[in-house]
Amino acid sequence: QVHPVESGGGSVQAGGSLRLSCVRAGFPFSNFCMGWFRQAAGKSREGVATIDPAGTITYADSVKDRFTISKEFGKDILYLQMNSLKVEDSAMYYCAADSTDGCSLRPLFVYWGQGTHVAVSP
Repeated sequence: QVHPVESGGGSVQAGGSLRLSCVRAGFPFSNFCMGWFRQAAGKSREGVATIDPAGTITYADSVKDRFTISKEFGKDILYLQMNSLKVEDSAMYYCAADSTDGCSLRPLFVYWGQGTHVAVSP
């Protein structure tokens, strides 16, 4: 069974940094489009960044130049480096695998992790 597992969330002050990790459980990352999504309280889930098997990356405009998605091949770990965090980045962050929409930022992925919470204070 395919099941991504996230870690690395926490509390940080605005302007700080966090790095989220997503490890595989049951599948090789290299075969899938992988993505990070987030969902703030009372809001719908939104795409943050995706990376396809060829390494093509897409970022949401709200995180461009602040967040970096990357994969560590061999260990099959997906990262999301988040710098210059803002209060509005606070949300539950989810790792997802296997897009059904061409690796877009739409949350149309087959496999989802349980999420890791990020809280950014002023």
